[in-house]
Amino acid sequence: MYLEDPPTTAELTSLLSQLGLEARALLRKGEDDYKALQLSDNNLSESDLIEAMTNHPKLIERPIVTRRVGNDVCAVLGRPPENVLELV
Repeated sequence: MYLEDPPTTAELTSLLSQLGLEARALLRKGEDDYKALQLSDNNLSESDLIEAMTNHPKLIERPIVTRRVGNDVCAVLGRPPENVLELV
């Protein structure tokens, strides 16, 4: 689903904020695109990394689970699966 309808830059930025992570922490470093796009370069900005994930959604670590609590949205990375218990 996320491959056919990848998150927008704004959605990914918001999700990173909810997760409390920087973009680099959400990258799947084993993907061919990671190597091809030379995303290990520490000179790349947050915007560069977010744009790469938006254009190549396979780079996004998953699953990401969100839950609305009142007006707030909480999010966790579903690896390890026990992380999801934080939202229950």
